[in-house]
Amino acid sequence: MTDINPTNLSAEDILDDADEQRARLDRAGDRWMADAEAKSFARDQGLRQAVRSDIQTGRDWARERAFLARTKIEDKPLKATAYALGVGVLIGLLLRR
Repeated sequence: MTDINPTNLSAEDILDDADEQRARLDRAGDRWMADAEAKSFARDQGLRQAVRSDIQTGRDWARERAFLARTKIEDKPLKATAYALGVGVLIGLLLRR
């Protein structure tokens, strides 16, 4: 069993351990900050390209969803009409309140 409160430690041992842990955390924090700065500078340089890429991805997703919806509506037009009518009635009821 490990002794939680060892009696053979001196004040310098405790301070040395705390200083060592603090230094290790400082180094880790410095590395983290340097990585974040590098990423943010790269992001600033390619921000316009990243936004364009995201917009294109969104357009592709919307086109795919529209194609799927159009296909399902063409496959079952009566069911789609019934759903549209039901949604219209619900919206009308909600707006009426």
